[in-house]
Amino acid sequence: MNGQTDRPEVEMDEDMPEAEAAGDPEPEAEAAEEAVDADFVLEELQAKANEHWDRYLRAAAETENVRKRAIRDVEQARKFALENFSRELLAVKDSLEMGIAAADNADAESLLAGKEATLKLLAGTLERFGIAEIDPGGEPFDPDLHEAMTMQPSADVEPGSVLTVIQKGYALNGRLLRPARVIVASEPEDG
Repeated sequence: MNGQTDRPEVEMDEDMPEAEAAGDPEPEAEAAEEAVDADFVLEELQAKANEHWDRYLRAAAETENVRKRAIRDVEQARKFALENFSRELLAVKDSLEMGIAAADNADAESLLAGKEATLKLLAGTLERFGIAEIDPGGEPFDPDLHEAMTMQPSADVEPGSVLTVIQKGYALNGRLLRPARVIVASEPEDG
């Protein structure tokens, strides 16, 4: 064999680079290395995607828990909103019951004093809970706070003012619960 190795001859293709034509193993190694790199990158990306999916599921679950908790809190607030107010009214009820029980042995003055004390107790309770009385006697008529039942001529009160309060009104923290029912003064009739 005249000093040559038994290497198969590779025909040269014009489009093939010399290294490949010569049977150079570098392009195959590069392709294998690129495939390993691509697999590694794909695994990293898949791990990140799984991590993000897990975070999303946790956030969605937490959001659902917050929503359920808020609904439960609103239901509890609605259910027990009047708890403190009711507790305070029990003292008024107790006072009324004691007044009725003592009515057999009491005179008119002590009954009146008991009723006044009970009314004062009730007024204090209403005030503590932001319920304000609207008693507009002599004030200008305000259709936002007063309900005119009728008009009556009067020389004593300025026309358009409240002449008589038939029923007091009430507001809860500035919001009208019930308008005051009033008689409004009009111009006096000339007679």
